[in-house]
Amino acid sequence: MDRAEQHIAYSVMSLRVFIPSLLIAATCAFLVSLGFWQLDRADEKRSIEASIKNANTGTVELIMSDDNLEDKEYYEVRLQGNYLNDKQFIYDNQIVDQASGYYVLTPFVLSDQSKAILINRGFIPWNGRRDKLADIFIEQGAKEAKVQISKPIKRMELKSSDIGSEFPVLIQAINLEEMAAIAGVDFSNVIGLLDPSSSDGYVRKWKPYNGSIEKHVGYAIQWFLMALVLAIIGIRLAIKQRNK
Repeated sequence: MDRAEQHIAYSVMSLRVFIPSLLIAATCAFLVSLGFWQLDRADEKRSIEASIKNANTGTVELIMSDDNLEDKEYYEVRLQGNYLNDKQFIYDNQIVDQASGYYVLTPFVLSDQSKAILINRGFIPWNGRRDKLADIFIEQGAKEAKVQISKPIKRMELKSSDIGSEFPVLIQAINLEEMAAIAGVDFSNVIGLLDPSSSDGYVRKWKPYNGSIEKHVGYAIQWFLMALVLAIIGIRLAIKQRNK
């Protein structure tokens, strides 16, 4: 084999080592970046949990207007205003403690009269009597309501259903724009989950904020391990090619 042939053979061998090594290195870098992204997500969720904990351990903030409520998800606040007993909604097809029933959603007009917040006053089981609602009357008049701020969860409806106009109105999903049109009330974009200590509600077992920090850390470890395994495989292949 002359020098030219040796050079070509060496170049081909180098490419056989370089190209796979480059692909493996790029993949490893990508996997490591995914791992750090998951760690960043965990830190972000940890920060949110700390903010919520700090906000809910001090004096509960008194709210009289709709300003910045969307930024207070999972925060406990005290609302000042009055309930609208004649504009209530029955949020059907709910399950609590393996019992089927409904949530009672009652508009609460804030003191500045700007908007109303829909307050979930809790769960009532049907107890096999879908033809009869429980007495959900609530006195109107100025009062305070301690709630946890929540954003409505979009719920898939199995079929479209016409919403009636006779209160209390039975609904299958929370659509604030549609409900506002029916009630003639301007609703805030958040809802309130009535505090379990309040006497104005029913069964309330609200879930606290869960940032799934452990899940993000677990995913990060998986990405890092995959990068490590791939790097070891790449090194072994490179050594094997060089020894040929």
